[in-house]
Amino acid sequence: MRRILYAALNHCLRGMVTGCDNILDDEYKKTLETDLPAGAARFRSIIDIMVSDRVLFSILMAACGRRELSVDQVLKASTASLHALTESGIQESTEEQGIQEILSPDNVLSKVHHYKTGLLFNCTWAIPEALGDVQPDAAAAQKTSLYRIGIGCQIMDDMADLGRDVREKRHNYVASLVYHNGGSRQWQQLKAASAQESGGQDGRAVLLLAFPEALQNSARTAHRFLLEGLSALFEESHQFAVEAAVDFLCRRIGTEHFMAKAGL
Repeated sequence: MRRILYAALNHCLRGMVTGCDNILDDEYKKTLETDLPAGAARFRSIIDIMVSDRVLFSILMAACGRRELSVDQVLKASTASLHALTESGIQESTEEQGIQEILSPDNVLSKVHHYKTGLLFNCTWAIPEALGDVQPDAAAAQKTSLYRIGIGCQIMDDMADLGRDVREKRHNYVASLVYHNGGSRQWQQLKAASAQESGGQDGRAVLLLAFPEALQNSARTAHRFLLEGLSALFEESHQFAVEAAVDFLCRRIGTEHFMAKAGL
């Protein structure tokens, strides 16, 4: 029964994360079906966050009503759900006014994406650990796998959001590759192209293609993280599904054309 409870709570965490991402990225990825105007992206995201938070607490209270959880456990779980999302949120907040330094590619992964998405993908374990159902070390292998999947997904996000991140002076793994490995001419080219980038998926699909070395490097790095994470996470009998899972994530994030260009 606890597995069903935790699965439902994780969907609430996903709703809060997606709502926050939507506001920070000035876009709207649907979480809830509502009758709000389609163009009301910010308020729809706010509603998504508010509803997800309230549903999470309602689920916990319902479990308390069934005597599956005590009141103290409900409060512990509620607190853990907030703490699980805090480190990623703190990192995001440091980029709101624009960054002052373009970190090296390795430092983008270790100092930014580590918090932004790597640790965020482990938030699923926060409530089970807070309630004592899972000891912190018991899920170490699964946490490592999810962490690597999170890093791979964030690199693909960087591939898709390259132009916007350069314009808004945000940390971006691909931009770092161009800045540190491509020379000043490529960096100036990227800044100019980002400033002129057309909106929508078509415009975003073109920009990275002009930087084949960065495309190859970022695509292969993302693919490696995803393969390592998914291969370790899936049972031996399910290894046949690893590549399909990678392809699904690429399509979900919108980088399948970049991965194909890199021969992946």
